Amino acid sequence: MANRDQQRKPYASNAKVTVASKAVWFLCVTVAIFALQNPSPAVIANDSTIDANRLFTLKVLPLLKQKCFGCHGNDPKDIRGGYDLLSREGMLKGGDSGETSIVPGKPAESSLYQAVLWETYEMPPKETDRLTKAESEYIRKWIAAGAPWPNDETQRRIKQEEWSVRENENGIIVDTSGGLSNDWTYRRYQPQDIWAFQPVRKFDHQNFTKDGQNPIDFFIDRKLHEAGLSAAPQADPRTLIRRLTFDLTGLPPSQDEINTFLEAWKKDSQHAWADLTTRLLNSDHYGERQAQHWLDVVRYADTAGFSNDYERSNAWRYRDYVIRSFNNDKPFNEFVVEQIAGDELRPNDPEARIATGLLRMGPWGTAMIPKDEARQIYLDDLVHNVGQTFLAMPMRCCKCHDHKFDPIPTRDYYRMYATFAATQPAEMPVDFLPVENRNGFAKNRALTKELLDFAKAELAKVNNKQEAAAKKWYAEHNRPYKNENARKNDPEDQKPPRHVGLTPEEKGIKKVREQDVWIWQRRLERYQPMAQTVYNGPPASFVNSRKLRKPNQLNKKWQPESFILAGGSLEAPQDAVKPGVLSATGQVSHEDKKAPYLLTEEVQGRRLEFAKWVANDDNPLTARVIVNRVWASHFGQGIVKTANNFGAKGSKPTHPELLDWLTADFIENGWKIKRLHRLIVSSETYRRSGKSADHHRQTTVDPNNERLSSFPPRRLTAEEIRDGILAVTGELNREMGGVPIMPEINMEVALQPRMIQFSIAPAHQASRTPAERNRRTIYAYRVRGQADPFLEILNLPNPNESCELRDSAAVTPQAFTLLNSDTITDRSIAFALRVQKERPDDTEQWIRHAVQIAYGRKPTSDEQSLLHEYLKEMQVYHQNRKPNEVKYPTQVTRSLVEEFTGEPFEFIEKLNAYEDYTPDAKPWTVDSDTRALADVCLLLLNSNEFIYVY
Repeated sequence: MANRDQQRKPYASNAKVTVASKAVWFLCVTVAIFALQNPSPAVIANDSTIDANRLFTLKVLPLLKQKCFGCHGNDPKDIRGGYDLLSREGMLKGGDSGETSIVPGKPAESSLYQAVLWETYEMPPKETDRLTKAESEYIRKWIAAGAPWPNDETQRRIKQEEWSVRENENGIIVDTSGGLSNDWTYRRYQPQDIWAFQPVRKFDHQNFTKDGQNPIDFFIDRKLHEAGLSAAPQADPRTLIRRLTFDLTGLPPSQDEINTFLEAWKKDSQHAWADLTTRLLNSDHYGERQAQHWLDVVRYADTAGFSNDYERSNAWRYRDYVIRSFNNDKPFNEFVVEQIAGDELRPNDPEARIATGLLRMGPWGTAMIPKDEARQIYLDDLVHNVGQTFLAMPMRCCKCHDHKFDPIPTRDYYRMYATFAATQPAEMPVDFLPVENRNGFAKNRALTKELLDFAKAELAKVNNKQEAAAKKWYAEHNRPYKNENARKNDPEDQKPPRHVGLTPEEKGIKKVREQDVWIWQRRLERYQPMAQTVYNGPPASFVNSRKLRKPNQLNKKWQPESFILAGGSLEAPQDAVKPGVLSATGQVSHEDKKAPYLLTEEVQGRRLEFAKWVANDDNPLTARVIVNRVWASHFGQGIVKTANNFGAKGSKPTHPELLDWLTADFIENGWKIKRLHRLIVSSETYRRSGKSADHHRQTTVDPNNERLSSFPPRRLTAEEIRDGILAVTGELNREMGGVPIMPEINMEVALQPRMIQFSIAPAHQASRTPAERNRRTIYAYRVRGQADPFLEILNLPNPNESCELRDSAAVTPQAFTLLNSDTITDRSIAFALRVQKERPDDTEQWIRHAVQIAYGRKPTSDEQSLLHEYLKEMQVYHQNRKPNEVKYPTQVTRSLVEEFTGEPFEFIEKLNAYEDYTPDAKPWTVDSDTRALADVCLLLLNSNEFIYVY
């Protein structure tokens, strides 16, 4: 393999993975790699010219291994039916039936051939594993040629001859660091399956575009022409400003913004569109919207997940870093390096330290898990998440074996694993930046401190009682008193019983209050200059995900060891590996020909070298991936639909040349995201109407609108719906950054008991004032174990897994939530109050103004008439009904069972946020006319015109 490494070239192109089917009788057997749909004419020409030894070695034997050996060869002690396929003699002998399976020269009389045709026996027995016609033909030709079985030396010679040819009709051999077997290392791929590993093509747009034509339109229109489709006309300007404003900021345009744009459009539409794009790209809300896409991918949350779901109190600083980066138009390659290795890049820069919060985003816990296993889970998650986030290559597939479909050997997986082997998660001191929002720190810290003091006081009650009983025990046994911590390791007969003097209820309360103290102490860290980050060095002697700290002293001689783990098991280390990269994408070092894909072995600098490789201009994956994600943010799906998977099992690009043109342009112009947005939205493709020019033909030829003959309408995301509603009700607080806010959520969900180890997690307490609660959704507290029900029902993604594309499936509970929930009731009342404030005492103007606020246009005469009639009907209804007042609780009684005694006990959870709470306007605080108008507003907020972007 060393000689082969020397021959490898950077960024190999033109390769393919041969897709295979499942093994027949053995779960871990992969698909037939060498059995291609279109047989090689050099191998299968006719029975007289066939090279039977070559056919057997390259086609038949690999096919038997993949399809048959699982039951008829891999385990000599378990040969099913007595049929051994490991040798020609075994085949001639046949199985328990005594019937020979092959008759050399006579495939029609050979039961093996008949079985694979499913004409006698049906082998392999599963329909999904059945041999293709080409594969069956390999068997037939081989038997017809006399069924030769060349010796090992002949097979080796044939394979080496085959491997010496890089490309032939069967596909391309891709240079990698080498698989666990030569068969994998030298397997062939079809170019279309490994398109993403090929270098980015570069185009001279002057050679194929008209004067002034956006290159995007050239590539899109060419596909439309080939399909005989006509492009939709340009959308009207009112539709365009709403589309662009939501796409770039996640908020609806105001009526004033719409009017200003329409006036400018009349004078010069191109200039108006360019000015609008510039204004939106320069808006602070741009960063909030783009950050939401990124946080979906990296799985942002404010808690760690799993059984205890411990708070990551400073995760908000990473969230704000992402927003700042997009607003500042930080070059994406710099953004990449900072998140993977900011601490190594600029050790004394707080911003760079905060950036590495990416490496803390995944769910992770240590409860009931051995230390080494918890460490492996963390590193596996890093490798997989970094792979799919930046490279669109899910890495879990090659943890246990060489990748079945992509040119990623398991060696590369463990080289990436070794890259992060020195990386340790920790909460570390990091100075606050002047730009970071610390408003409300003192007030919120006081609320948290109040809950901490309450927990400490309740804990002190049971501890004092316990220690009084302990002192009595020591006195009775003539021993000097030791406190609870000092005596815990003493022999049982030399110390009082555990929890001495406590009732079963008090034993349970002690555990609950100990957990509460931990919880509120941790939450106080929100307001301290600390960050969720990482350091390089040996792990701490004690690892607990509720509190991770860098040791005071690090062993500078410590060096991590990494191995390929058979089956991914820590108990089965195999070959040692060094830090490295995905070899199929090309070399890291052009100097060390013996190790072209390896990184430094030093503890410091591994991640930085890796990050620079990820963000290198010559890496064929990274720039393509982010360009595709940005495209998806505008058109609802990427040029590659599977934005997290550019591998053989992912989708193929609908417009591969367009993707490469955009990628090359992106790299050449400094990896600038805002420029890419501007390029996309300035195209005619983006500005097309959502109504197809030829609907019937489009639905027939291009039912999924992959060619983009019209603009694909989309439903607003959960955050856009909430933020958009707050914008039209006039409640939206546009303050940026800072610690998470707590919106009001369904009270039943907020107070429901959520189990954690030894206790119940704290209830969701809404922020005290409307100004705090009604900030943008990106600033809302994100708990892995408890989703906001309003957002969840609107397809908010699960933060435990990377979300490459938001689901917009319509389900029945969405209608109930948007019509009947307390959240939407409060917003409709706020909307009504805004309308009444701005247009007092004129019901005719109420309807007109409400429609203008919600839709950015005047109502039609029919809409005005129908809505006014509905308003009068609701006025009569509400005059005869008085809503019941609902009060906010200031405490809740919890019930648990003590784990050792099985005795039930109760305790009080304090809800101090509601002791001095300013609620939103509620049905019982407004008059009947407001409630009636709120019902009209509720209809507007539920309409397609409000919920969808066209």
